Amino acid sequence: MSTPQARRGNTRQRIQDVALELFAEQGYDKTSLREIAERLEVTKAALYYHFKSKEDIVISVFQDVTRPIDELIAWAEGQPRTLETKQRLISEYSECLRSAGPFFHFMHQNQATVRELTIGESFRQRLLTLSGFLKEPDAELVDQVRCITALFALQAHLFAAQSLEGDPEDKRRAFLEVATELVTAANPPSRRPVRPDSAQT
Repeated sequence: MSTPQARRGNTRQRIQDVALELFAEQGYDKTSLREIAERLEVTKAALYYHFKSKEDIVISVFQDVTRPIDELIAWAEGQPRTLETKQRLISEYSECLRSAGPFFHFMHQNQATVRELTIGESFRQRLLTLSGFLKEPDAELVDQVRCITALFALQAHLFAAQSLEGDPEDKRRAFLEVATELVTAANPPSRRPVRPDSAQT
């Protein structure tokens, strides 16, 4: 993941950061490329060198946010459906979300734009894919809910953590602990697949 210092030194990422700030402050529709350029203290032509439209900026941020999630999905496809795999998937998803807060705030505050650009539906499909790795095909409804809720608990950290006291990393780990507990409860020993190396001979 990019550190704040690295992002400040990267013009493309600085444009993304400032654009999301303005979209959050005054809305996507009410923000112009000129205002983004002014906040960055660059010319509009310099901004055009990287992005031709506001839509291009949003799509680029979406791609940056979802790239590690897509890599996680590709990893999970080749793993056994053990509890250890599912717990690691939850942990890795928490890592994927570390720097995604501004984009989730954008999605929440600009839902019409999110629908128009179809990024909301695209992200929902990724969540459904992840939840499919967490729950067993014949899982009871309550266990299916636990698995989906585990993913949303990690995303809730991006919003709810601000109202909680404590160190940011401690709060992230607390949400991860709750999410892991939900996945573990949804996969009790009696319902877990037998590991190949533990099968009776």
